Amino acid sequence: MGSIIGTMGCSSSVADRRSENVIRAAILIQKWYRFTMARLEMRRRYSLSIFQSIEYADEQDQLQLSNFFTFMLDHCTHPDSVSQIFTSPSGPQVVDEDLSLKEFEKKIDVPDSYYGPRLSFPLTVEDANALLHAFRNEQLLHARYVLQLLSETRRVLKEMPNITHLSTSYSKEITVCGDLHGNLDDLLLIFYKNGLPSEQNRYVFNGDFVDRGKNSMEILIILFAFLLIYPNDLHLNRGNHEDYIMNLRYGFTKEVSKKYKDHWKQILCLLRDVFSWLPLATIIDSKVLILHGGISDTTDLDFLNALERNKLKSLMRPPKSVRDRQDQTKKRIPTTKPSKHIANQHVTAKAQHNSSPSFTESSGSNLPPDPALKEWKQILDILWSDPRSQNGCTPNKCRGGGCYFGPDVTAKLFERYNLKMLIRSHEFKPEGYEISHDGKVITIFSASNYYEEGSNRGAYIKLNPELIPRFVQYQVSKFTHRKNLRERVGTIESSALKSLREKIYAHKSELTSAFAQYDINGTGRISVNDWAAAMESVLQLELPWRMLRSQLAQMNPDGEVDFMSCFYDLKMGQPIKEAQPALAETLCRYRKDLEIIFNIIDKDHSGLISLEEFSQTWRLFTSHLGIDVQDDSIDKLVLSIDYNKDGHIDFNEFLEAFHVVHRLEKKATS
Repeated sequence: MGSIIGTMGCSSSVADRRSENVIRAAILIQKWYRFTMARLEMRRRYSLSIFQSIEYADEQDQLQLSNFFTFMLDHCTHPDSVSQIFTSPSGPQVVDEDLSLKEFEKKIDVPDSYYGPRLSFPLTVEDANALLHAFRNEQLLHARYVLQLLSETRRVLKEMPNITHLSTSYSKEITVCGDLHGNLDDLLLIFYKNGLPSEQNRYVFNGDFVDRGKNSMEILIILFAFLLIYPNDLHLNRGNHEDYIMNLRYGFTKEVSKKYKDHWKQILCLLRDVFSWLPLATIIDSKVLILHGGISDTTDLDFLNALERNKLKSLMRPPKSVRDRQDQTKKRIPTTKPSKHIANQHVTAKAQHNSSPSFTESSGSNLPPDPALKEWKQILDILWSDPRSQNGCTPNKCRGGGCYFGPDVTAKLFERYNLKMLIRSHEFKPEGYEISHDGKVITIFSASNYYEEGSNRGAYIKLNPELIPRFVQYQVSKFTHRKNLRERVGTIESSALKSLREKIYAHKSELTSAFAQYDINGTGRISVNDWAAAMESVLQLELPWRMLRSQLAQMNPDGEVDFMSCFYDLKMGQPIKEAQPALAETLCRYRKDLEIIFNIIDKDHSGLISLEEFSQTWRLFTSHLGIDVQDDSIDKLVLSIDYNKDGHIDFNEFLEAFHVVHRLEKKATS
């Protein structure tokens, strides 16, 4: 009996030990899982921060160069150029407002070989369904129907107020969608999940339909078609990308010119007008304000509702009083002198570029009263501003336009107009939406996979008669579902770091000078803190540089950073001996800006530009930015790229020669 009890006691202790081991193992697994998930989330967050910082820096460049783009558009007068379409109302490419649908039929023939949708006006739901079916199958709508659709859309939009007022009493719910940015799959998914627009299923689309994605034209056609069918049930607000100069930089102009090779000029001309007639805001039940960007401490809804919105074709072309003030301020800016502080060690071009007066500084009290200025500033603020948690209203330095508005600014506007909620878009959000200002401000972003496949969800809002928001999230997943979480984060991180390294290489000279200020003994090594300070002082991206160091630069056993290792795995695309290092770096840095400029002056959109045009434009551009580049160096470079010696260069090839190649990736793919 005693032996049995002893055996039982022994079995019990063994079981207890096994149970303890299982618990310990479970705790270890749980800790490992939490640690792994935390690291993945950290990598995901800093990758998204990189994307967003570079995006905002790019927008800031666009705004700061607005004066130069305005000059180019005003002075390039080729009869067939993009500038002529945009600046000469009497030119042959301008679409007459009185041109009837029948006259389009006479002017543009639709061949029998065209198998896409054939629209007849007024449109029906069957027409809209035909468009959806065609676009799912990657078909194009014929140019005649596009022009007819745009002409009819302009006619309808002209009858709409600047601020649209809606009521939930006519339908159970109203759906609000944010930025789509050319992502057709997101729009199709929204319609699949939420139903097509109808009298019982009302929508508000809050701007930024175009740019970045590859199907902006299809999105516009679908939205405009439903607008014509249900003008009281589908509503569109203007975003900051419904702007023809923004479209030059961010892809929509190129998309239209590729898809509609024979009629792209007429289409862009008509779209420029259509965009200017889009309403500025929507108010639901007199309580919910919906606009694209945000507000400022001077936002006046009554003033916005009364101005002539179509006068502002582009916010990138501010009133003359603003441009004159910017030019005067620029003239007063002294040349930056070196100082001991690393932030002042930038080259002259960087100093002048960043200290140029931006759109955030345009409301100075010393300006004389100018109605055009007030209109421009009011619209700029509602299309470009972002909320923040701190009180007050300050210039939006990250974007270069609009402002940051705090909870007190929101409360003040709500009290003045008896509002309870502000719905805005304009900002990438990883989960597709974000709530701020104690629930009073909601950001809705509807473009999933915005930066990279798997980078974010999209979302839309359902507002019921009680005005209680319900969020619906989604993610278009053609490839994402095939990858596990680690693989998805790795893809996002790799793409983000690639973009960041390209920006680092484009500022190689400035960074090298900044590092040298800390490397007193010329060892080629500096502390992590000094490396991070130098990176931020030059690039000004507000990134966690210490955290990113292991991905960007090598460290020696003593804990010091080999700062030149930032550039080890990067080089220029095609080595061109005629390009001096400083010139090559400058061309690399301003590739996007140069692409806009040459799209403006390209006579027939052939991609070929004369050597004289190139040289003159380059000199104007470098003069505007204060870049010190010798004329003979660019002349030699241009002559070397004129391979067949016909007096023209292929500008796309020229740009390709000045993009950054990642050596490690090249080896991996070869």
